[in-house]
Amino acid sequence: MKKSDSLWRRLRALDEVSWENPLDAQLTAAATDEPDSELRRRAPLDFAMAEARHEEMREALYTEEQLQVNNLHLWVGRQGKKWLQIAYRITALLFCAVIITFLMTTVVQLPPFGAVENPTNNEVAQRYLEKGLKETGAVNMVAGMILDYRAFDTFGESTVLFVAACSVLLLLKLGEHSPDAPSPAMLEAEWDDRHHEPKNDAILQMAARILVPVILLFGMYVVLAGHLGPGGGFSGGAVMGAGLILYLNAFGFEKTGRFFTYKTFRWVTFIALMTYALLKSYSFFCGANHLESGIPLGTPGAILSSGLILPLNICVGMIVMCTMYAFYTLFRKGGM
Repeated sequence: MKKSDSLWRRLRALDEVSWENPLDAQLTAAATDEPDSELRRRAPLDFAMAEARHEEMREALYTEEQLQVNNLHLWVGRQGKKWLQIAYRITALLFCAVIITFLMTTVVQLPPFGAVENPTNNEVAQRYLEKGLKETGAVNMVAGMILDYRAFDTFGESTVLFVAACSVLLLLKLGEHSPDAPSPAMLEAEWDDRHHEPKNDAILQMAARILVPVILLFGMYVVLAGHLGPGGGFSGGAVMGAGLILYLNAFGFEKTGRFFTYKTFRWVTFIALMTYALLKSYSFFCGANHLESGIPLGTPGAILSSGLILPLNICVGMIVMCTMYAFYTLFRKGGM
């Protein structure tokens, strides 16, 4: 076995090494000045024995190092994990304490609730009542408030619905499967669905054929006329979602899947959210920079009026409809 000079120097420098054989010390000292070939020529047998002993010591040092690494991993898995959990809890408590302190300080500095001089009791309400029709073009001032003055709040609510649907989807969806080879969980869900809610009820199917088109049309009307009277995207979307659920209960997933699938839910929700975000971002950018948006408000009372409120109502209605239907299908069967 041929060893380099650096190995001999490292072994010589170790404090733990005890040189019991004087020849080992002599050979090691000579290794710093003479090459291995010269040592082999002068004392080949002694050199081989010394080299073997050094190899054993090197293996012992390597084994000790491995034991130390294993002990370190064990400590990290036991004591280290314990200390990490303690640090995590302390950090979480400190973070919550900071947030609570910040919120409580803000609440303390707020004006008294119901005071006459508060902005909510004069400026805001007065602005809505006096200039709402002129600035938004909506006869329904509630729609003008939530989809114009506070449209970003409504966008946050729609996003919350979308995130809630995604969360339920992750928790309850049974997973993708081939139509020719469904998973055992999917077969069990299908059997349970047919056992508890059979799809051969002639009375229910006849009622659904009559009522579902009426329900969907009424939901569309509530959405499209939300800026003219009571209604809007949330209530109209709930009506249309109820129509889809009724159709599903009457005819089952196979027929409903011909026009409404998981892919449909995903794309309709995504396009509605992005359209809402783009439209309102453009309007907000113009208003915040005192620029004319160029969006006509139309004639108050007409169906094509109120600027962006009508398309925003449509977006909200589609999101609510899809979310309601998705919730029902996931809780019922674990998928669409």
